Amino acid sequence: MSWRAGAKSLLKRSSPGTLVLRIVRIFLLLLLAVLLLPYLVTPFYRTGQPVSALMAWRSLRGAPVTRHWVDFGAISPYLPRSVVGSEDAHFCKHRGIDWGALREALDDAEDGEVARGGSTITQQVAKNLFLWSGRSVIRKGLELPLALWIDFVLPKQRILEIYLNIAEMGPAGQFGAEAGAQYAFGRSAAALSPREAALLAAILPNPVKRSARNPGPGVRRLSGTYMARANTVTRCWRDNRGD
Repeated sequence: MSWRAGAKSLLKRSSPGTLVLRIVRIFLLLLLAVLLLPYLVTPFYRTGQPVSALMAWRSLRGAPVTRHWVDFGAISPYLPRSVVGSEDAHFCKHRGIDWGALREALDDAEDGEVARGGSTITQQVAKNLFLWSGRSVIRKGLELPLALWIDFVLPKQRILEIYLNIAEMGPAGQFGAEAGAQYAFGRSAAALSPREAALLAAILPNPVKRSARNPGPGVRRLSGTYMARANTVTRCWRDNRGD
């Protein structure tokens, strides 16, 4: 019997309900595989130069993408300090999620106030690597367990290194510290001064509306705050250069 005859025979014996159940089962298996893939891939990100979902999507659309990976030890020490001070003050204390900041953000939303950022750097790594931008309950539900897993399998310094190399830091597809520093200041990420590092931190997470290259009053004010915070943040990474 040929495979076509076998397929026709199988279809004849299968009721419409059975076919629907098989299709649903296949769909659920595919969905499960997609959901599990980030958990399987993340341990391999202890090394290498991962790209973000947004970088991949922009490349597929033919939009410009500029990213030059820089190892953590080759980045000015002022930048990780400024970014942690601005984005996630408890980065070295939490296990991927800052539950206190998350509760405050939820309380603000319930009170009708403008929601403050409750996402940790680890959550942003989870979102940037595997998910999509924009506010969504579904995305947040996927992001939270992923952040816990990333913090469990990757060292803090590696998480910060990945973030500094995949965060969007320019208005035209500049990703990562090196591309952001070259665009804003015409110098490498290794040579950033405390003020320049704070300016880059101040444009996160929206480098399209905020500019480190031509900072407005708001960005300058934020950068001053982040320069002060950078000197007081708790560090859980190796500072190989500078004080």
